[in-house]
Amino acid sequence: MSVELNHRINGPYDAPVVVLSNSVGASMEMWGPQIPALSVRFRVLRYDQRGHGESPVPLGPYNIEDLGQDVLDLLDRNEVERAHYVGLSIGVMTGMWLAANAPERIDRLVLLCTTPGFGTPDTWIERAAIVREQGTEAVADASMQRWFTEGFRGREPRVVERSRAMIAAQPDEGYAELCGVLERADLTDQLARIEAPTLVIAGAQDPSTPPEPHARRIVDGIRGARLEVLDPGAHLVNIERAPEVTDLILDHLDTKDGA
Repeated sequence: MSVELNHRINGPYDAPVVVLSNSVGASMEMWGPQIPALSVRFRVLRYDQRGHGESPVPLGPYNIEDLGQDVLDLLDRNEVERAHYVGLSIGVMTGMWLAANAPERIDRLVLLCTTPGFGTPDTWIERAAIVREQGTEAVADASMQRWFTEGFRGREPRVVERSRAMIAAQPDEGYAELCGVLERADLTDQLARIEAPTLVIAGAQDPSTPPEPHARRIVDGIRGARLEVLDPGAHLVNIERAPEVTDLILDHLDTKDGA
């Protein structure tokens, strides 16, 4: 059963809609660096994944179909027939499911720092267990090691501290349940069904979803998909390399079909 997602809209009422979807451990606030530029040309609809931010934390287990249906219902409530979709990590897996299973609702895709399937369930089982026992605070420091390169952590301590606080503020059970989605989800067999023009963005130093093999599997699976690797860049490359990511998103979404 879908839930009514907490969301926010910026930008002109009559502009094309672009949906922004967050990673595990983040709220929609992670997209702050992209909002000023995107909301000039687009109507930006960002939301908190179920179990995160101010969205409800329903009883689990969750699956990727649940996350996709949440977005479809969000589009319906906001009377959006078709939208561009930009996601990071689990937000991308939601977008790939939508593009494969509700292609009439998705125009263009931008997929940041993700995989069609981790293939390492023990990692997510262990992390969910830690969070259920000790809370999201217990995984916040390790997440900073994955989210940002060492150089960025040294240069931008305030950004890192805000990001750490964002993880620690997430509901324990919601975080654990999204770990369960990542434990079980594998969209590899659905990639060939995706027809939306797709840009894949990866961080060269991303320890969670390194470009090889994760981004490469997506590019090889979606016909016509294009890969951009940002170096340096870790998992939350939209923050660490905000200007470059914003420009790549705008360029891809502004491209006319057939161009």
